Amino acid sequence: MKGHAEILEKRLKGERLTLDDGAALYDCDLLSLGEAAQRLTPRLLPDAVTFVVDRNISYTNVCTIGCDFCAFHCAPGAPGAYVLSQEEILGKVAELEALGGTQVLIQGGIHPDLKLDYYLDMVRAIHGKFPKIHMHSFSAIEMDVLSQKSGIPLPELFRKFKEAGLNSLPGGGAEILVERVRQLISPRKISSGRWLEVMRAAHESGLKTTGTMVFGHVETKEERIMHLLRLRELQDQTNGFRAFIPWSFVSKNTPGMGDLKPAGGDDYLKTVAISRLMLDNFEHIQSGWLTEGMRLGQIALAFGCDDMGGTLIEDKVLEPTGIRVRTRREDLVRLIRDAGFIPVQRDTNYQILKVFEEVGHACT
Repeated sequence: MKGHAEILEKRLKGERLTLDDGAALYDCDLLSLGEAAQRLTPRLLPDAVTFVVDRNISYTNVCTIGCDFCAFHCAPGAPGAYVLSQEEILGKVAELEALGGTQVLIQGGIHPDLKLDYYLDMVRAIHGKFPKIHMHSFSAIEMDVLSQKSGIPLPELFRKFKEAGLNSLPGGGAEILVERVRQLISPRKISSGRWLEVMRAAHESGLKTTGTMVFGHVETKEERIMHLLRLRELQDQTNGFRAFIPWSFVSKNTPGMGDLKPAGGDDYLKTVAISRLMLDNFEHIQSGWLTEGMRLGQIALAFGCDDMGGTLIEDKVLEPTGIRVRTRREDLVRLIRDAGFIPVQRDTNYQILKVFEEVGHACT
């Protein structure tokens, strides 16, 4: 078996790591992992860490899938169940635009009564009123259900959404792309193979996506690496993933999984660094500051993350777990600068909008 130093040197020389290599690195010391990951982290500018000004909008909390790890969903007709009107959604996008935002992430539960027209009309309305706002919206699960309910194959479905104004898809619903794990935590959600199939179809239609991983629940370390390898393989074939975002599982107020101990900070940082080492064809890795906390999110910038994701006006999905955050552009600028990096505001396509080089000063 290779030693840790040998595995790191192999990767630093440009060779690909295997399943066994990745799993073995979980026993490597944290600082050595971080140092290797930093050496392999590409940046838009030297010492830069990027972020986007965006907003999450949850159009409904009604969901018939009912994953054990989700504290957000409720049954149809339950107290507190809601579906946002088009006017309510447009009002939220208007607030984002007024703050100088450039991206909206719209997702919701799997509502049994919402038809394809609800989604397409929503996208058309947003694109028509806010043409400069990038719509990075709807998960693979939502697209799979819409395809099945409408009888429209994925390629045609994505064509319709692109024509309506959809720009890209987030990577939600990946969790761990291993069937043993999915059968335990989300047996009614699409399979790992189907998630990858939806992402492939999106990429082939010209829609970029992100890749995600939710870890620290019932999966093994080897299964985390299997997840990364499946993302890496699809990226080899399509080059459609724009970024990777790993999150640790939040167990508080989560039905069916409240007894699980959350992943510690060292586990999160190791996973971030190993992700950078394994995903040699992903340019960007985002720090999961929302679930991990601001301080750990800052530290992750020294373990392979080159991006802090987005600002947050609201997040209805995480609020039931006790996480309530409202983060402004100024907050992320300060966090990035305090971590020793240069804050850079980007758009969804990682084009530079502003470089914040000095306190109170921004260069375009």
